[in-house]
Amino acid sequence: FAAALASFLLAAPAPAGAAVLPVDQAFRVSGRLGEDGQITVRLRVAPGHYLYQDKLRFSAEPAGVTLGDLRLPPSQEIDDEFFGRVRIYRGEVEARVAVQRLPPGAAGLTLVVRFQGCADAGVCYTPREQRLFLERGRPETAVTRPAPGPVTDALREFPPAR
Repeated sequence: FAAALASFLLAAPAPAGAAVLPVDQAFRVSGRLGEDGQITVRLRVAPGHYLYQDKLRFSAEPAGVTLGDLRLPPSQEIDDEFFGRVRIYRGEVEARVAVQRLPPGAAGLTLVVRFQGCADAGVCYTPREQRLFLERGRPETAVTRPAPGPVTDALREFPPAR
């Protein structure tokens, strides 16, 4: 699959000056579990990239953790070449979700963040999943190295556009 994706990317040149970053540089995820049981997740979207609002999902582990409603900031509507009329985020996105229940004795939880985004250069990344271990009252936790995936691996083969 990575070879097919790489050949597609080579066949579709990016506009002059547009950069297509590796997924872990294009989308940075961090989070914090406050003393009040509120999770704050920050998604930092690199310039020239965007996240799809409807592809943003959160779940938690271990079994027995219950999350409340997700609160997202206002998004921007665009006509996307891949998915039609969609809502997106650029820049920094701050999402909030309450932890309604933690299993007895749990020191924290693993927040699973799922998302998908694209580069303005016309390249979309495959859906991604990143995990954050959050402990109540601890400083913000960042994903330091996401799980490898075919898009990340394929994009690392290309130098940034000049």
